[in-house]
Amino acid sequence: MTVSDSRPDKPRRNRKKAARAQTSLGQLSHVIDEAVAAGLLAGEKSEHITARTTPALVAAAKRRTGISSTTTLIEVALASLALPDPVAQYMRLHRGELGKDHELDH
Repeated sequence: MTVSDSRPDKPRRNRKKAARAQTSLGQLSHVIDEAVAAGLLAGEKSEHITARTTPALVAAAKRRTGISSTTTLIEVALASLALPDPVAQYMRLHRGELGKDHELDH
């Protein structure tokens, strides 16, 4: 018996919330994969960061990402900043490549 089976009175939105968190984690896993490939997470974890922020900001970021560990949350955030923006790279690579008949709507 699973936890959700033992508590049938539990609202369905919690399952939906968990599914959204899983989706967020799935979408963020590429950030960690790219950071590992770039060597950003290799070696000893010796850098210490101290920061003060509001509990609401941390809670919202954890809720949105589905990450429960503050350390992992910070690593994902830093990796997101340290890695190149894939959209910007794509735009630079494909600049001026619209077809001759392509019209931009205003």
